[in-house]
Amino acid sequence: MSLPKIRTALPGPVAASIVARDHAVLSPSYTRDYPLVVAHAEGALITDVDGNRFLDMNAGIAVASTGHCHPRVVEAIREQSARLIHMSGTDFYYENMVALAEKLAALAPGGGPRRVFFGNSGTEAIEAAMKLAKYHTGRDKFIAFFGAFHGRTQGALSLTSSKAVQRRGFGPLVPGVTHIPYANCYRCAYGKQPDTCSVECARVIEDQLIKTILPADEVAAIVVEPVQGEGGYVVPPKKFLDELTAIARRHGMLLIADEVQSGMGRTGRMFASEHFDFAPDILALAKGIASGLPLSAIVTRAEAMTWPPGAHASTFGGNPIAIRSALTTIALLETELLANAQSVGAHMLDSIRDWPRRFRCVGDTRGLGLMIGIELVKDQATKERAPELRNEVVRRMFEKGVLILGAGANSIRLCPPLVLTREQADFALAALAETLVELGG
Repeated sequence: MSLPKIRTALPGPVAASIVARDHAVLSPSYTRDYPLVVAHAEGALITDVDGNRFLDMNAGIAVASTGHCHPRVVEAIREQSARLIHMSGTDFYYENMVALAEKLAALAPGGGPRRVFFGNSGTEAIEAAMKLAKYHTGRDKFIAFFGAFHGRTQGALSLTSSKAVQRRGFGPLVPGVTHIPYANCYRCAYGKQPDTCSVECARVIEDQLIKTILPADEVAAIVVEPVQGEGGYVVPPKKFLDELTAIARRHGMLLIADEVQSGMGRTGRMFASEHFDFAPDILALAKGIASGLPLSAIVTRAEAMTWPPGAHASTFGGNPIAIRSALTTIALLETELLANAQSVGAHMLDSIRDWPRRFRCVGDTRGLGLMIGIELVKDQATKERAPELRNEVVRRMFEKGVLILGAGANSIRLCPPLVLTREQADFALAALAETLVELGG
């Protein structure tokens, strides 16, 4: 029962009828890569309404960190829902909200006193981080990176530069955001070695922006993903984040780390920042923090959280049930799942390390823990992207019973639940290798 089993043509008859109903009433802005209609899920397995069983290699878009319906999480939710469902922590007090804030403050990279603000989603965390950075510094401008995804609300969307469709038709956005290259060394914009390239990417801030169009004393913060998510699961060299830190410190800019996707054990450590000894001023969290319940947080250096009562709030942020789920999630990460993400992730990365030699369509493999990217190209010499091939791989993997998604223009992302077994990992990679061969890889 730990591996996929497809019983019907896809979509099955029940799924097809639900998809048709969905298309009649739900927003066309939703993106659906394949017609999966979920009935129930457990661990890393999902069963659809026709009884087909799938291996989930995307964890509900990096959300189901402890696996689907982990029994300890389910029990925590059930117990909390019988005691207190809602009381609005921005107006009143309850202890588990304090307990989670204390835990996150203690875990945050960099050490020192921290304060926490709770919201409901990743984009809310970024909006809060932007507002706090403006308030604390008295500055109104931001530096972000090409390929970044920070959310879809107006402020977060102003930082996002992942796909044109996400921004088209929604202008004017929040002004004052300047984008520069991220240290994607596989696709180095400078044609240099990785360490040199990464420093060049960061130094654009001082060498070009500050000297020409962006006065340093107007920049509130640099907003960066320690591992770029929607941009293609790009892992930068440590020197990139080191240089950003040095620049920010020289000019009084805050560092905002968007760990909405990379945080909460995804990379085999609690936060991806830890791999780089990166200590942001504001850490933005969501997705895997509460095993599927809506919760986000910014964890901020205490001296930077200077806004007064009423400056920012959230009615549902820090909901008691979501908080209880998050406390249980962190306990599971600390006792077993971080170690599993490290070991199974290392096994998967070792297994695909030679894929650029085995498959002419694989340009690069990269990742940390269970945050793994595979870039597909038309030609390895020119690195010409192969988005159509990537999309076909995603579709065929669905037909084989393995759920994957794309990231960036042409990469496959593998971000399974952190309970993934080595047997399940091997099954997914075998199916993926088979698919690449089928498509002439």
